[in-house]
Amino acid sequence: MSLKTQELWFIVGSQYLYGTEVLDTVAARASEMASFIDAQPEIPCRFQYKGTMKTADEIELLVKEANACDACIGIVTWMHTFSPSKMWINGLALLQKPYCHFATQYNREIPDLEIDMDFMNLNQAAHGDREHGFIGARMRMPRKVIAGYWKDPAVLAELGGWMRSAVGYRESKHLKVVRFGDNMREVAVTEGDKVEAQIKLGWQVNTWPVGELVEAMNAVTDSEIDARMDEYLSAYDLATDRMDTIRYQAREEIAIEKFLTRVGAKAFSNTFQDLVGMRQLPGLASQHLMAKGYGYGGEGDWKVSAMTRIVKAMTEGLPGGTAFMEDYTYHLAEDGAYSLGAHMLEVCPSIAAAKPRIEVHPLGIGDREPPARLVFEGAAGSAVVASLIDMGGRMRLIVQDVEAIQPIMKMPNLPVARVMWRAMPDLSTGLKLWILAGGAHHTVMSYAATAQMLEDWAEMMQMEFVHICKDTSMDSFRQNLFLSDLAWKLRS
Repeated sequence: MSLKTQELWFIVGSQYLYGTEVLDTVAARASEMASFIDAQPEIPCRFQYKGTMKTADEIELLVKEANACDACIGIVTWMHTFSPSKMWINGLALLQKPYCHFATQYNREIPDLEIDMDFMNLNQAAHGDREHGFIGARMRMPRKVIAGYWKDPAVLAELGGWMRSAVGYRESKHLKVVRFGDNMREVAVTEGDKVEAQIKLGWQVNTWPVGELVEAMNAVTDSEIDARMDEYLSAYDLATDRMDTIRYQAREEIAIEKFLTRVGAKAFSNTFQDLVGMRQLPGLASQHLMAKGYGYGGEGDWKVSAMTRIVKAMTEGLPGGTAFMEDYTYHLAEDGAYSLGAHMLEVCPSIAAAKPRIEVHPLGIGDREPPARLVFEGAAGSAVVASLIDMGGRMRLIVQDVEAIQPIMKMPNLPVARVMWRAMPDLSTGLKLWILAGGAHHTVMSYAATAQMLEDWAEMMQMEFVHICKDTSMDSFRQNLFLSDLAWKLRS
């Protein structure tokens, strides 16, 4: 779905106290601002002026309309004049979509010679913002506050990033995840409360037997496989002559995609421990589906599958890529310490530094034929890795800043997609912090998403958020985890 089919509603606050001339000016300015913002490249979704609210009844009616409108993914409020905040209570109490308080004003500067009491009555954003901000705080509403001049690039970038988080919120509330079989046996971190996930996050996570997928695979035609092979050969370099193996991956991919389409799902998981009736574990098949935007989680990890899809949705159109990732091993040299991230098969080619190669190699687990997979090195650049874990009664989203590098060695006998990165603030400290927070081995790695986008999304979902960055210290991190644990236990 193009992000331009989704809308943020720009709602302006005022009152009848100032007369029709002032209200007409407010409406004209709000419309001008919305048109300007809507046209900026930093703004991924439509930005639509929906009216100047002057009464509690108007606000309540518009919030109900926003809740019911599929295209609306959130509201942005602005107080041009002074809008008494009690009139907003009933409407905001009904709001079911993300909410941003835009603290700006029409004029950039105070006009020295023109300012008088008429100007002051019209341009009261500083006054109105504080009234409006109080009611958001009093109602304990999850909200984003953006402050600054509405034409400034930094302000527009912050607003655009928040919009992308709102896209992630909408995706979350409509997301269906297909689990082909259960999660890998005896693994703790891939478990979780699927009922709680649906209550809090909106995810519908259900299991289908692998036998149904095999039936779908058996129904795939040769002509369908031929067409998918053309896609593969166009997108990737061929480094094997085992065409039958690649065709089997195409059969798996087509069947999985048809299955997901039939049930309305955009994410899936599977496990090498449940491949009854299948000759190969889906490798190339899963990778190509992720390249199309589907979420994936290995070993039955439905949480990382859902998060991969959500991050892909919120970063649509941005440079970089987003992939299912796993921490595998460390390079602990004194002159530079790095993590090596990879997976046995399923890393999305959207993060590749160069055109991936289709190769066929034995897998070593799963007791099946050697599968075809994409082999490549990840791109260098700033990125984040994110892990969603179930803390029992609540979810915690852990995000770590990383700097991906060009791999410092060839690793010719490791036929998998892989990325090397510096973890922030450094490998040793970052590893301790990650483990203290309970971070999983499976993550979403994204060069396109920012920690701020993910923090805004967590705020919308009313979820605990933990950020590990270059400035994070061990002592403050421990203290924050302790206090956060207490606070979230009290909330629940």
